[in-house]
Amino acid sequence: MNPLEILHDLPGHLAMWTSTMGPWIYVLLFGIIFAETGLVVTPFLPGDSLLFALGALTAIEGGLDFTTLASVLIVAALLGDTVNYNVGRWLGPKLFNKPDSKILNPAHLKRTQDFYIAYGGKTIVIARFLPILRTYAPFAAGLANLSYSKFFGFSIFGALVWIFSFLTLGHFFANRPEVKANFHYVILAIIVISAIPACIEFMRARSLNKLANKQES
Repeated sequence: MNPLEILHDLPGHLAMWTSTMGPWIYVLLFGIIFAETGLVVTPFLPGDSLLFALGALTAIEGGLDFTTLASVLIVAALLGDTVNYNVGRWLGPKLFNKPDSKILNPAHLKRTQDFYIAYGGKTIVIARFLPILRTYAPFAAGLANLSYSKFFGFSIFGALVWIFSFLTLGHFFANRPEVKANFHYVILAIIVISAIPACIEFMRARSLNKLANKQES
């Protein structure tokens, strides 16, 4: 089946899979969210679009239970983040141990560590709403040896906001005829809107760095 066709009518396909799989659909969805957040090799899996479409299924009779679904997906996201973080923390010293390396240079790891010291919490929360970055942010936090207690606190907050916001939006809006007819465009608009805070924060940090460099010189 063409992935683009699935994306175009993702709520319809999910409804079909839900009726076929019964309660096992929760297991499948747990696996998808866990892999998308926990495995650096699967950043291509659906995240925002999946949550939005699942929200639609919580609004129909015989669909998914909102509370159960949200609970399952939050646990999946947190476990995924934890696995990703620990893999990064374990690999960091093993990969970045050659001072003469152009790519895996310890200096690059030091810059990553400095970045997470300054912006770690914001990065983890904002990355939840950005495809691909949401997969790599926990891994990079582990590489940077960010405090796990700090990481996990922001991970919980990010997971709660990410999952509840998209499920709620889907619950109230995804079943509208105009949304169903233009589902892929709606998802694209949501991703763009979600990226605005990250762009603002990036530009703000860049301006502050330029100002700091001018003051030093």
